[in-house]
Amino acid sequence: MGFLEALSGLCGCPAPLTQRHLQKGRQLETVEMKVRIDCDGCEGKIRKTLETMDGVTGIEVVPRQNRVTVTGYVDAAKVMRRVARKTGKRVEPWPYVPYEAVAHPYAAGAYDRNAPAGYVRDVTANHGGGASASRPFSRASSTEARYTGAFSDENANAACAIM
Repeated sequence: MGFLEALSGLCGCPAPLTQRHLQKGRQLETVEMKVRIDCDGCEGKIRKTLETMDGVTGIEVVPRQNRVTVTGYVDAAKVMRRVARKTGKRVEPWPYVPYEAVAHPYAAGAYDRNAPAGYVRDVTANHGGGASASRPFSRASSTEARYTGAFSDENANAACAIM
């Protein structure tokens, strides 16, 4: 503890924030991104860009899935901006979730042909798509509900009346 810090502690003045003090408050974060990786050179460029960044503790690059995972004391927006600026590639947040996490994986909003095996598009998260992104599935009309209810195992009498 230096003389100025001791003096400022006695006066009640807050001590100046140093780089070490600022990093103490950061949380460990995992950032998943979708970046098109065409070759080993692209993979190396992305790795080199992320390794030189302060606060990064782990990097995982999966070229087949075009997926980059960064772990560390970093800000997600800063990581994505830096990768986009240094590599010249389009970077977006990882838009997919495991197949089991979605209630209707083959619905129009969830199924994506370009998704890696075992993944579907995350339709529950609102990625700035407005009202349509918050309600990805439409409701059945009353006519559709009547027909599906008529042939239900729970309603045996209605099925007999139709036949």
